[in-house]
Amino acid sequence: MRQSERLVAYRAALDRLGSLGVLYPCRCTRGDLRVALSAPQEGAPLAGPDGPVYPGTCRHRTLAEAGPTDAIRLNIARAAQITGPLHWEEQAGPQAGLHIADAELLAAQVGDVILARRDIATSYHLAVTVDDAAQDISLVVRGEDLQPATPIHVLLQRLLGLPTPHYHHHRLIRDAAGKRLAKRDDARALSLFRAEGAKPEDIRRIVGL
Repeated sequence: MRQSERLVAYRAALDRLGSLGVLYPCRCTRGDLRVALSAPQEGAPLAGPDGPVYPGTCRHRTLAEAGPTDAIRLNIARAAQITGPLHWEEQAGPQAGLHIADAELLAAQVGDVILARRDIATSYHLAVTVDDAAQDISLVVRGEDLQPATPIHVLLQRLLGLPTPHYHHHRLIRDAAGKRLAKRDDARALSLFRAEGAKPEDIRRIVGL
């Protein structure tokens, strides 16, 4: 699926969430957030899956006040009052087993994440939740760096009446300095190793499999 072809589905999901009263518009810029999070009374900001936990500056606003440049955030504390505890299962690794999350505690841990921005009609959290359900995904396999986002997706599934798949978060492949390998960091592609004559067993040895 291409997100650019799924805007109607994302809009429908946002409308459903809006009817539940768990969305609000946010006009804060990155600069505004830096100032708010650096205030002495705030202390060190907590880190959520999307960066520092949002301090709730615009939480008092309603969707009726939304402007054309506002982002749309999920009021997780209010959503938690609707869903109650969240349940999901990890299939492998150190996180294996049944997970039960206190949705109210989740509000303090991750903050009110953005579900749509002015330049795009969705966010990662909303898109993967809606699209996984549309494709009948029963097992989600992702890197362990995305594991902190799982309760957000489970929360959205509960709010939208969608099934919760099983999850498997695998370890990341890192270089000798411990930095994860990623295309955006100019990590070498497997095709380059292959072109240099590396065999499958060589690759497995390099990445520690």
